[in-house]
Amino acid sequence: MDKRLPPLLVAVFINIAGFSLILPLLPFYGQVFGAGPFEIALLFAAYSFGNVFGEIHWGRQSDVWGRRKVLAVTTFCAGLSYFAFAYAPSLWAAIGIRVVSGFFSGTLSTAQGFIADVSKPERRAKTMGYFGAAFSLGFAFGPVLGGLFAGEAVVAESFRTPIFIAGGLSLLASLWCVTALRDAVPPKGKGAPLPRYSEAFAFVSGQPLLLCLFVISFSGIAMFASMEAIYGLWSEANFGWSAHDLGFAFLALGSGGLIAQLALIGPLSARFGEARVILIGLTLLALSMVLQPVIRLPIAGVLLMGLLMMGHSLTFPTAGALLSRNTPPQRQGSTMGLMMASNAVGRIVAPPLFGLIYARLGHDAPWYAGAVTIVLVMLVAFQAVRLSPKMSPSR
Repeated sequence: MDKRLPPLLVAVFINIAGFSLILPLLPFYGQVFGAGPFEIALLFAAYSFGNVFGEIHWGRQSDVWGRRKVLAVTTFCAGLSYFAFAYAPSLWAAIGIRVVSGFFSGTLSTAQGFIADVSKPERRAKTMGYFGAAFSLGFAFGPVLGGLFAGEAVVAESFRTPIFIAGGLSLLASLWCVTALRDAVPPKGKGAPLPRYSEAFAFVSGQPLLLCLFVISFSGIAMFASMEAIYGLWSEANFGWSAHDLGFAFLALGSGGLIAQLALIGPLSARFGEARVILIGLTLLALSMVLQPVIRLPIAGVLLMGLLMMGHSLTFPTAGALLSRNTPPQRQGSTMGLMMASNAVGRIVAPPLFGLIYARLGHDAPWYAGAVTIVLVMLVAFQAVRLSPKMSPSR
């Protein structure tokens, strides 16, 4: 492993811990402003909305400034936005601040660019596995910290301490980037060209396998984001959980992702091929959704969220890898950029829609609607299996 990589992984861990710390608080912090399910889902979606523009801007800016400077500046500004979020005067101000937080946190492409700078192509998949593990560890650690420091009463003061901790973690990540991170390549002085989405769309439309992968990725990520958004409301209504309880439940999300990244995705891909791994992941997603309201027990509520994250972590990195392997080098940038934009639209549009479903059709309706959607997507995945290059399972 390149010695410049561990400092990046530490920065990713700290930053994701701060971001995920906020997640179990959102359903309850929204209620401070009298928010209903739709508005609470907007708090989740607003971050993704800012994230879209952040990924486009900071990815290109990192070519101009260097990866280290961009990561240091953005984590510092994200930290300040958390402090502002703790004192949001109204629901719409809180939503606006979440957009700003998402913008300054839109640096995954910058981190991935750093990985590309320091790793040889033949080791890049393994290196991305380390990145995924750091992400999942942060996602497991942050919500627990948020739950531990959240108060029981649904008032703004109950949530300020954990939000301050999230801001502090972002500032710590910024300081770490300044002191420990070193660029592997000098800044280029100019940003990479914007992805040509129209050309990428025309190319993908003419490639049945790539079109299947786009449908799978868009729909599945939209459903995962929607379940994540309504989970706090659903568990509060069914189990009487507070932000404290939900923080520990979110530990299952990070753990499920970590198990999938470290222990499952590599061996399963080698044995069955990437397209079948996508199908396995979608199956886990559908099962986790449909069983949640059927079993309706607190322990099942936790374990099934871990299964949800495991399915998500098997499906979508694999879909991206299969897309990349079947896209010619000259179209990689625009096609992967289009997939990132498509996935972001799913994360923005779907959670508020499922918030409305939760409010209008009943608390269990989003789980069933999500499961039905994933089952339909599985039909597309079967087509992807048929279209993907044949491979001999390893023995």
